[in-house]
Amino acid sequence: MTDAVRTLKEWTDAARKIVFFGGAGVSTESGIPDFRSTGGLYHQEWKYPPETILSHTFYKSNPEEFFRFYRAKMLCPGAKPNAAHKKLAEWEREGKLLAVVTQNIDGLHQAAGSKQVYELHGSVHRNYCEKCGKFYDLDHILHTTGVPRCDCGGVIKPDVVLYEEALNDRIIDGAVNAIAQADLLIVGGTSLNVWPAAGLINYFRGDRLALINKSPVARDLAAGLVITDPIGEVLSQL
Repeated sequence: MTDAVRTLKEWTDAARKIVFFGGAGVSTESGIPDFRSTGGLYHQEWKYPPETILSHTFYKSNPEEFFRFYRAKMLCPGAKPNAAHKKLAEWEREGKLLAVVTQNIDGLHQAAGSKQVYELHGSVHRNYCEKCGKFYDLDHILHTTGVPRCDCGGVIKPDVVLYEEALNDRIIDGAVNAIAQADLLIVGGTSLNVWPAAGLINYFRGDRLALINKSPVARDLAAGLVITDPIGEVLSQL
């Protein structure tokens, strides 16, 4: 255990209101590709850039291509929670962790047992008919081809926040409230390049901020502790 990880352990042992703010790097150790790292989705060749495909405009104008990309690159039904997801769920059961605030849409925090999860960008496990509002789960989407349609004829849209779409106000309020109460904020597995989500950490009022990411983060957070290692490897040592 390095000195930095030892310090993190001291912080987590003493904390009573931990909030974890995480991004794609939390799930890469479960085999889910991220977007911005080398080999990530933004560095792969598609007919259109992923940022374009995952926009509201593209979803409306070219739904066939949207769902082709969505099924191929955004759905990982075989992924399992890793050490990071499990440690956070353990802290919540112990009453030490207030909430997980995540930019991920894979549902792995809930699969690990976490209850208080604010999913800023939605979830692939929730899908709704745009016409009648009927709910469909992930399994239904996986067993359809082309543009999935409801019994009423409406398009079934994943409950994920696309580019050009607003974040859910209720989710934002819950996340802000949790972060503002935290005595320890752990930011992990995120480059903090996605806004407005990244701006939520500005609501932290405590004095213990830990940043854990496999690669350096350019944004100056004035973090008291910075660890440049995979989040799962770090949390598994605590």
